[in-house]
Amino acid sequence: MKLFEVFHCMVAATGLCLCGSALADNCTGHYSSVVTYAQSFDLGNGHRLDMFMTKTTADSNNSPFTGTGQCTGYALTTADGKTRAAGICGRKNKDGSWSDAWTIEPGADRGNWKWVDSSGAYAGKSLSGWFQQEASEDGVTVGKWGGNCN
Repeated sequence: MKLFEVFHCMVAATGLCLCGSALADNCTGHYSSVVTYAQSFDLGNGHRLDMFMTKTTADSNNSPFTGTGQCTGYALTTADGKTRAAGICGRKNKDGSWSDAWTIEPGADRGNWKWVDSSGAYAGKSLSGWFQQEASEDGVTVGKWGGNCN
């Protein structure tokens, strides 16, 4: 699997990552990300570690979580060809900033995100949800997200 193929599996997270059922979603939106840095390490015996940074945007029509920022993360591919990925994102707008940690397990078409911290109008929130890639090519990814934004 090429480095950018690994990224499109997990860079979806660079928007807002989420967990929970779509029925419980009270906020939804879209994200985009562009890989700005990538490095791959062959660990031998079929294991590979990929690290990356992205510029990201997230938007929402039913929540205040529209902003820009950056994400960083990694993907570990094991000898059986399975890739798991995780990372953290930070975004901001005129009302404050927020960060979330995300994961995506091997073979999953959706990843999960969970609020880490926030400032300004977003302080004191406890959010979580899911994210799902819709398209990816040459390090550019777009997708959708949803979750509990109470």
